[in-house]
Amino acid sequence: MRIVRFSCNDNTAYGTVNNHRVYQLAGKPYDEINISDKYYNIDEVRLLPPCEPSKIIAMGLNYYSHAREMDLPVPNSPLTFLKPTTALIGPEDNIVYPSASARVDYEGELALVIKKVAWRVPVSDYKQYILGYTCFNDVTARDLQKKDGQWTRAKGFDTFAAIGPWIETDIEPDSLTVETYLNNVIKQKGSISDLIYSIPEIINFISNVMTLLPGDVIATGTPAGIGPMKPGDDVIVKISKIGKLKNSVIENCR
Repeated sequence: MRIVRFSCNDNTAYGTVNNHRVYQLAGKPYDEINISDKYYNIDEVRLLPPCEPSKIIAMGLNYYSHAREMDLPVPNSPLTFLKPTTALIGPEDNIVYPSASARVDYEGELALVIKKVAWRVPVSDYKQYILGYTCFNDVTARDLQKKDGQWTRAKGFDTFAAIGPWIETDIEPDSLTVETYLNNVIKQKGSISDLIYSIPEIINFISNVMTLLPGDVIATGTPAGIGPMKPGDDVIVKISKIGKLKNSVIENCR
């Protein structure tokens, strides 16, 4: 099942996508999914970020290939950081290039969405806490990341957390491939099998630090091939069995 958030005619709701139609849900998708008879053609709606997280937790340096390209050692434990929810944008929304940075990078990633309250989740029980999976672009001001020595500013600008187009609930992530395209040229390609810390390990680790709430997002890290974007560029994160997340980069006009 593909779960979306959408807006149409001043109506904002959750829905499911089937045969180019969006069927509105009665309520939110975290407890029980109730599909109503009301539907829209998909080209009539605007797709929004597919969830409303209380927090976005991301993984740093979680692909072996990325650790090699950065010439950094494999971390001894999962390396996590937070992105503010004000950074969240959906499919076809614009990534705003901040005037404070001279290099802004794409980082295509698989993200998961939490289904129910999670605290100290055992590795063996992780599946029951996942609503589904989606595409994510962990946009990063690379120069500011190096300058600051910590990542809050570099990862936290408005529009630096692109997510969507929907949450796919009926897949197993182990064999998924993450690809990133810049102006239709492939820049990143990695398999989830190359993760340093697996999805069960990630959920176990994070939930022993903080309580995860329904709708929270965990981005699982980026494969090798990170690189810069500039205003005028289009960037697509494509994940097998999920779909494509497309955003364009624009100048900061403020």
